[in-house]
Amino acid sequence: MLTTVAHSWRHGPLIRILAWRDISGRYRGSLLGSFWSLLTPLLMLAVFTFVFGVVAPTRWPGVEEQGIGMFALRLLAGMVVHGLLAEVLSRAPALVTSQPNYVTKVVFPLEVLGWVSLLTGIFHALMALVVLVVLDGVFGTGFSWTMLALPLVLLPYALLLVGLVWLVSALGVFLRDLAQLVGPLVMVCMFLGPVFYPREAMPAAAQPWLALNPITVPVEQVRRVLFDAQWPQWDVVAQYSLVSVAVYVFGLWAFSRLKKGFADVL
Repeated sequence: MLTTVAHSWRHGPLIRILAWRDISGRYRGSLLGSFWSLLTPLLMLAVFTFVFGVVAPTRWPGVEEQGIGMFALRLLAGMVVHGLLAEVLSRAPALVTSQPNYVTKVVFPLEVLGWVSLLTGIFHALMALVVLVVLDGVFGTGFSWTMLALPLVLLPYALLLVGLVWLVSALGVFLRDLAQLVGPLVMVCMFLGPVFYPREAMPAAAQPWLALNPITVPVEQVRRVLFDAQWPQWDVVAQYSLVSVAVYVFGLWAFSRLKKGFADVL
């Protein structure tokens, strides 16, 4: 199992080079450069805060009395976690088909493309997360030792995303309609996840189903360690980690089996 989880990291230098090329290439020629990775989540935060905090206020038990500032920070936490999923899954269907030379003309470890996509998304999520931690520390609930648990909360989430990217990218080679389906599914994860509201705001009968959303546990645990100054619910994180490793292993297995037919399709 450990060998499987560490499968792609033998290509670590290649992954780092490709990830940095992807990140730098995105902002090449733009006036603000990588500053867009900070500006974009702040602009989206302002829009969503205005819509869900002013125009159509969202009920958030225990937060209303803390003001719109804390609502905005909780909203940003959910947006950062969901934004990482949106970043990597939106690119997944075309991850292999957009690189035909890697499939047909050279011998290339295609599995690393999943890690490259994840690291690119993590870069932007990390920039937004830094903004979130600083704003919360200075203007929100303050800094706490529980913030150190953030990597432990997000690591299983990252493994799950890599597994999903492998699975979706492999299927995307054969099912081109998948690219049209992933976008709506990403939106469903946002609006049927605890991004704009807590789980308790949903009807009691629907709350257990919310756990099936891949962003639910990371969002709730990130808010717990940041705003409530409490350590993660280790039993919940452990269960989520088991599911993440299972998705990771299955995604890698499916990608390895299906990639034998990539060259014939491309």
